[in-house]
Amino acid sequence: MAPPGHLPSIPAGQANVSAGVEGMFQQILQAVQKSHIEIADLRQECAELRLANASLERQIRDGLQYNFHVSRTATPGFMTPAPPSPQLRAAKLSPFLSHSLPTLSPSGPPEPIYRPSPLGDNAPTAFPFGTRDIPGFYVVIPAGGAGTRLWPLSREGHPKFLLDLTLKGRSLIQATWDRLLPLSSSARTTVVAGPGHVVAINEQLPDLLAHNLFTEPGPKDSMAAIGLAAAVLARRDPGAVIGSFAADHMISGDDAFLSAVAEAVEVAKKDYLVTIGIAPSHPSTGFGYVRLGEKLGMKEAPNARLVSSFKEKPDARTAASYIATGIYRWNAGMFVTKATFLLELLKEYKPNLHDGLAKIADVWDDESARHAVLSEIWPSLEKIPIDNAVAEPAAAEGRVAVVPATFGWDDVGDFSSLADLLPAESNQPRVLGDSNLVVTEQVAGGIVVPGSGRLITCLGVDDLVIVDMPDTLLVTTRARSQEVKRLVKKTRDAGWKHLL
Repeated sequence: MAPPGHLPSIPAGQANVSAGVEGMFQQILQAVQKSHIEIADLRQECAELRLANASLERQIRDGLQYNFHVSRTATPGFMTPAPPSPQLRAAKLSPFLSHSLPTLSPSGPPEPIYRPSPLGDNAPTAFPFGTRDIPGFYVVIPAGGAGTRLWPLSREGHPKFLLDLTLKGRSLIQATWDRLLPLSSSARTTVVAGPGHVVAINEQLPDLLAHNLFTEPGPKDSMAAIGLAAAVLARRDPGAVIGSFAADHMISGDDAFLSAVAEAVEVAKKDYLVTIGIAPSHPSTGFGYVRLGEKLGMKEAPNARLVSSFKEKPDARTAASYIATGIYRWNAGMFVTKATFLLELLKEYKPNLHDGLAKIADVWDDESARHAVLSEIWPSLEKIPIDNAVAEPAAAEGRVAVVPATFGWDDVGDFSSLADLLPAESNQPRVLGDSNLVVTEQVAGGIVVPGSGRLITCLGVDDLVIVDMPDTLLVTTRARSQEVKRLVKKTRDAGWKHLL
């Protein structure tokens, strides 16, 4: 027995164990302290970014001397503005910098001024060409689809491409027009649309020339729409290079976008069907993918590659594996090619569709004959996307190229993706419309559209989608916003077609 006041000795083995445990705890404490420091740094960076974003938003909202569009409060999303389409010019202006507009000389014609799309961030990346206009390049804007995943905000008679979904005073089709006009001018910018949208398109795009609005009698998917434009434009200009860009997509980084299109045009001149590949920001299951092949080694298009293959929309695990390889890009459905080359591909892979479009194009400029031939041939044309019709089989033969691009892109396919495009206070839902009509308590995330004009109040609910229109109310979650299309079908089957 140890004498009083004397501590018992600890065996050497136990001492080593104790020292090891103590050292382990010290390491854990150091790791925790380091994590706390990193988290504090991240919080500081986030706070600084929020302040910077708030400053930029104020500059955009209050300081754009050259943007004559209506204010944010004047267009509550579901009401589409119809201002005159701006004349896009040659010198780039950034909405984040102050500019003095050049004085126009009275002795000659006014110098052009380029006004960027208000729906792009206009990142100051280098544009590698001396002039933006590309001779012989024709823009084709297919304006179709009802945007059913954005119902009841988007309707068949007033689809999403006619809506101002970002409260910046321009609809999606107007922003598409703004973005592409520097490359082609209004004389070489065409729109393909259904008869029900012609009036609205003409109101929103007053600079669109009448003979450049191609009206298709009914929806036949992208191959018929783009093929019709190619067939007509090939007769007007046999050397035409066409670029097809959907009317309802969002793009950020206008200069990077224009640079990618300019590269795609150079590749298209070498008899390729060229797509523009979007760098994926996450393993999306809602987009198709393009697998990059070998570099083409073209001096005029240093980023261009062959397309190894197209991939359909994958499941989450497959999408993650695509991202991990670094050789996949999102397929945004943008195609650039010679009009005559597209028709050659169409004749090879879909001869019946080619022949039908050729007969329509032969009489297109004779309005009376056009209507007769359209009514006879159009209903019999195959309904098929351009990817399935020509892009996929041509890629297998090494005839499709891709220009990997760096600009931001979103097809605004559902309310979840729309919510990501709208500003919001911390832990608050996004509001598309008058924020004074939305009162919340302990609500985080989600998106609210107060379209009916009545007050919407939310308590203790997160990530909801609430779309309150005068005739319809939709309530779902962001996680299930892709399934709104199913709800639209059930609504139609239940006899509410007039609300679609």
